[in-house]
Amino acid sequence: MIDSLIVLGSSRALRFGLAAVIALWATFAAADSVGTVTGLPLPRYASLKTDRVNLREGPSKDHATKWVYQRAGLPVEITAEFDIWRKVRDSEGVEGWVLHSLLSGRRTALVGVGKKGAVYKIYAQPRGGGGVAATLQSGVIANVMTCDGAWCLIDGEGYKGYIEQVALWGVYPDEKIQ
Repeated sequence: MIDSLIVLGSSRALRFGLAAVIALWATFAAADSVGTVTGLPLPRYASLKTDRVNLREGPSKDHATKWVYQRAGLPVEITAEFDIWRKVRDSEGVEGWVLHSLLSGRRTALVGVGKKGAVYKIYAQPRGGGGVAATLQSGVIANVMTCDGAWCLIDGEGYKGYIEQVALWGVYPDEKIQ
């Protein structure tokens, strides 16, 4: 009987402890869902404002430059905020800190990340099999106008049309953009 009480007591303690851990995790997860500086969602996509952006190891100019981006409009994912700095991740998974003034809220996306040399059809309507408006190679930066969760209306130099959302890096799966 004493053995069953110990097991029962341990079982209750385990369940209580597990419930406490889950509640604590949910609190931290919710706290990380918005930026402490801007109050905007984290993570979120943005784009580089200029064609020369230093990616730093930490959130200050005292930290070493890890990389220099030379492509205005390149989409990046903001994953954290600290004062005037934003921690970003690029399409290759490289992470570092960028001054917020070098980022834009303009939504852009890269076509066909990880599929070098692939060609993507841009359609006149948001469905496959319709009229082809353009073809784009992987790595092209497109302006994202709208997304309905499956198709995105994109445009750029000399083209405008719809592409399947899964072919873009810079929008989340099923994300809707108006």
